[in-house]
Amino acid sequence: MYRIIAKTKGLSNEEWLKLRKNGIGGSDAGAVCGLNPYVSSIDVYMDKTSSDIIEQDENEAMRSGKDLEDYVARRFAEATGLKIRKANVMYASIEHPFMIADVDRLIVGKDSDGQVIGLECKTASPYSADKWKDGQIPAHYLAQCYHYMAVLNAKAWYIAVLIYGKEFKYLKIERDDDIVNSLIQVETDFWYNNVLAKVLPDPDGTEATDKAINRLFRSSKELMSKTLIGFDEKLKRRYEIDSLMDKLNTEKNTIDQEIKTYMQDAEIAENDKYIVTWKNIISNRINSTKLKAEEPDIYKKYINPISQRRFMVKAV
Repeated sequence: MYRIIAKTKGLSNEEWLKLRKNGIGGSDAGAVCGLNPYVSSIDVYMDKTSSDIIEQDENEAMRSGKDLEDYVARRFAEATGLKIRKANVMYASIEHPFMIADVDRLIVGKDSDGQVIGLECKTASPYSADKWKDGQIPAHYLAQCYHYMAVLNAKAWYIAVLIYGKEFKYLKIERDDDIVNSLIQVETDFWYNNVLAKVLPDPDGTEATDKAINRLFRSSKELMSKTLIGFDEKLKRRYEIDSLMDKLNTEKNTIDQEIKTYMQDAEIAENDKYIVTWKNIISNRINSTKLKAEEPDIYKKYINPISQRRFMVKAV
């Protein structure tokens, strides 16, 4: 069962962001599960535990995705003949009130057969078209749809995607109770044992988590030191991994070098299994050493100092 916790029509973006701090939304689900390549569970944790309302700078992809939501919904309705409507509300699960949902569209009328079915609208770059081929759906979008099914007790969810300049497609995701129940367990653990307990989620090795940690602990306190406790075995394993990676990189580079000496002046080498290219690429770079020596005033005017933390491990 679910209930309506707020009407979203007419809400400012700031008000909407503040409302989303009350629980885990559909777009949070993939990150909480470690499936989102761009957002980590630590990002979600920081958003839910911070009182700050951070309005994310809108890039062109985000802006076009928002503007084209109506178009994608119309294309879906035309392609399927199904009737859809905006919900204009935010829902929450009664059993798990921290699970919230602000859905793109709902299927209405006889097409829904008296049960909740929804639609998620997406846009994608042609460069990511392979992530949608042969009926595939990016994992974090799947998690989003299963999250909505969990909150609204829906029997299915559609996802429609416009791949810019290439194609429009839609897929129907049937409810899978095993997946829904697993998702509820993961989100419950995250909400109670991380968000409410104010405990940072465990790192998972992803690039998104790496970026989140660097943002969270942006600068060090000079001369501050900690005794390293409980990491001896992990650091030993890290050295073993480094050694293995060095060997694998050497092996990979050797293969590359063998192919290059075989290709010589050729730009392309191919067979029925592989295509190898070795092309000329011209890039223009500023010679900062020469600029500093010959035009020091101009160099000072445009120099942009960047502070970052360097992580190093050494055996004692």
